[in-house]
Order: sequence, then structure tokens, then C-alpha cells
Amino acid sequence: MSIREARPEDAAAVAGVHVLSWRAAYRDLLPAPYLAALDVAERTAAWRTRLVAPDRPTVLVATGSGGEVLAFSCFRAWQGEGLDPRTTGELAALYALPEAWGTGVGRALLSASTEALAAAGFRTAALWVLAGNARGRRFYEAAGWRPDGEVAREETGGRVLDELRYRRDLLT
Repeated sequence: MSIREARPEDAAAVAGVHVLSWRAAYRDLLPAPYLAALDVAERTAAWRTRLVAPDRPTVLVATGSGGEVLAFSCFRAWQGEGLDPRTTGELAALYALPEAWGTGVGRALLSASTEALAAAGFRTAALWVLAGNARGRRFYEAAGWRPDGEVAREETGGRVLDELRYRRDLLT
């Protein structure tokens, strides 16, 4: 496995990981018709646009021995309220193919992402995780991330879900 910065030609692979991961990770949280309707072609176009934008976030991909994208992360300066974007980076996404879960790919990508955030000058990092996503919460907590008490309500697929903000100090 190797980790590198995503290129525009990775857009379709990133979109595929995004959709397959959502379908598996959120199957008990979001309606099945909503998850089934997620469109890889639509996500490919969005990721291609994002990967060439002048103000693009950093997107890393973890690839297998054959070069196939197994997982990706996306991070940038904090975009929301309540935290200083000069000192806080946001891990906006980290998804892996379901068949890669438990193999260490996600841990390696999370580690590379937090190292890159620190190298970019951020002192802390934050992310949002669905309150009902027990697997995701365990994953982040095992890597030293902790909920900071901030909760947001988000409507997705016709359901209102709580998202918990997690934070981690990057200087330790």
C-alpha cells in the first residue's frame, strides 16, 4: 500500500470509494433508497471539479499493490464556525472500500492526513462523525480523537442525524 496526493484522473476511483463506503457504513443510519440512489458518475464529476479547483482541499489516496484506490481522505482549513481556520484543520472526509476495513489502510491514511495537517501549520484538527456511526467513532477514538461536546443536526436522505465534532491536538 502507498499513500499519495490524489490527481484529477483519480476522480472516478475516489467517487467509487465514496459511494461504496457510504452504502456500507451508513446502511443502518440512512434509508436504503437514498443509499441506492447515490450516483458514482455524479460524484466523479464533483470530485474531478474539486481536484482541479485553485482553492482545492488536500486529497490523499491509499492505493493497493496494483495502484487501485482503496481509500481517500480530504482535508483543509476549518470551514465551520467556532474554531480558528488559521490554527485548526478539518478532516472533511476519510473513507475506505468496505473490503479494506480492518486492514490498516484507514489507520495509515489517517496518520498520513494528520501528519500533513501538522506539516501545513495547523495545531489542532477537527472532524464531524455521525453519532450513530459506532465503527467510525471507535476508529477515531483509537487514534486519539475525542468528542469536544459540539453537536450539529444534519438532514441527509430525509433523516435528521446528530453529528459529533471530534478534535485532536496535532502537536503531541
